[in-house]
Amino acid sequence: MPLVTGQFSYVISEPTVGMNCVRHRIVFLLASCLLALGASACVPAPDPAKNDEQIAGAVRAVMEAQQAAWNRGDIEGFMQGYERAETTTFVSGDQLMRGWQTVLERYKDRYNSREQMGTLTFSELTIRPISPVFAIADGRWQLTRINDAPRGRFTLVFRRTDNNWRIIHDTTTSATP
Repeated sequence: MPLVTGQFSYVISEPTVGMNCVRHRIVFLLASCLLALGASACVPAPDPAKNDEQIAGAVRAVMEAQQAAWNRGDIEGFMQGYERAETTTFVSGDQLMRGWQTVLERYKDRYNSREQMGTLTFSELTIRPISPVFAIADGRWQLTRINDAPRGRFTLVFRRTDNNWRIIHDTTTSATP
């Protein structure tokens, strides 16, 4: 609408349609952000205790599968609980072994018959998740064989890889008979 005063004419115009669209978009985006922020505040945070229980259950399942494989006389099946990597370590007594294959060969050399393997049991098992991808398991092991029953303690470090929990470090001790 032109406004005429004297010799000059001024045009006072309404905001253009384009500006209205931009303002509406900005208001819509701000409202969407506020709504999303408010909705996310209503979602409960993950329960760390529940996550720890899930991790402990998954680690326990690996150890139960290992025990079952051992008791079938299946050392290769037992070794599925270990990460198949050169960085896997096993400590026993004064020996440190590196690499999944080296640990497998040690077990095969030491337990070369079903009688040598005996029946394995794990007990006093404590599993402590230390992050979403690492857990520590402590406990006792015992072999029941015809002529003896060796036993000891272990500490295992598990790492989660590709949704599977695997042992990356094993320190196992033997009790004195």
